[in-house]
Amino acid sequence: MLLLIAPAAAVLLCFQIIPILIGMNASFRDWSLVHPLKTWVGLKQYIAVFTDPIFLQIVLPNTFILMIVSVTVSLVFGLALASLLNRPFFGRPLLRTVILLPLTIAPVITATMMRWSFNDQFGVIPTFLSWLGLPDIPWLSDRWPSFALVIMTDIWIWTPWFTIILLAALQSLPPEPFEAARIDAATPWCTFRRVTLPMLKPVIIVCILIRSIDAFRTFDQVWILTGGGPARSTEVFSVYTYVQAFVNLDFGRGAAAAGAGAIIMLFVGIGLYKLVNRTMEVSR
Repeated sequence: MLLLIAPAAAVLLCFQIIPILIGMNASFRDWSLVHPLKTWVGLKQYIAVFTDPIFLQIVLPNTFILMIVSVTVSLVFGLALASLLNRPFFGRPLLRTVILLPLTIAPVITATMMRWSFNDQFGVIPTFLSWLGLPDIPWLSDRWPSFALVIMTDIWIWTPWFTIILLAALQSLPPEPFEAARIDAATPWCTFRRVTLPMLKPVIIVCILIRSIDAFRTFDQVWILTGGGPARSTEVFSVYTYVQAFVNLDFGRGAAAAGAGAIIMLFVGIGLYKLVNRTMEVSR
């Protein structure tokens, strides 16, 4: 048995555990390419991260806004699409394929496509909005339009993920509760709220937890679309860590930022699990 799990354990050790330990060690040192002495400084790097105004006033709010809005909207759209695709109608296989297309495209390509589409000078979307007579929106040169574009891109990428998981869950539900609801003359909305949602509760909780953790570390879309700009106003946690480590070449500060994010996400994950579990219990 140990020999069977040895290859997977070796890969996990080399590419997960050892890098994490190296990063933890770096977070307690003054590890910069400018001064590569790797001096032990204790919690100094963590204190610097948690007292950085950019981290507290921009990075964390942006990260949590992205996580909450993206996960919530993607879940609602995914549940709606899964409910639609769970019903038989003409062209359903084709519609399933079209809906799942964003999930098959790399996030970097999607973000590049969005950046070109919303470009202020030659983008298709601004040109179309101007043709409709709507005012020009600085999609890539102002904080909130740029951040809204990041959120829209994230929602567009991950809604199919919710759709395919929730559709599989819907198709695995037993038919007896729905037959009982039809016999009791329950309305479709009442059936959905009283029967479908409670039975989907475990899947919804897992989806929210996994997607929230993934959204917390979103990097590709933000870096391609805005690079954290303008003036670091759309910077999120992963971009902040990348800038500290690989732009400022301060590996100690970057490792401390990553460690701080891991600590924050641990508490957020526990809180999310309790909140979602309590919400579903109340709705039942």
